[in-house]
Amino acid sequence: MALPPLDWATLVGFVGMIMIVSAYGYLTAKDSPDPFILHGTNLVGATLLAVSLLVHTNLPSLVLEAIWISVAIWGLTKAIMARRQSK
Repeated sequence: MALPPLDWATLVGFVGMIMIVSAYGYLTAKDSPDPFILHGTNLVGATLLAVSLLVHTNLPSLVLEAIWISVAIWGLTKAIMARRQSK
């Protein structure tokens, strides 16, 4: 079985995947991770993967990325609210 070509959508997907895995590594490595870095990186990574999946459709993975985007937005919203309350 031949590998598909590395077109722009596949490369965008790889960048998104690297960002999500890096965010998880950051979460694991830090005792007190910055929620803006963690959730912001996840949001951008999941969005890039979703763009890739819109071109090379895989519906279960696209739904997973939509959920991942929602969780990242929720995390960013919580972080913004906590920052406002601490001021």
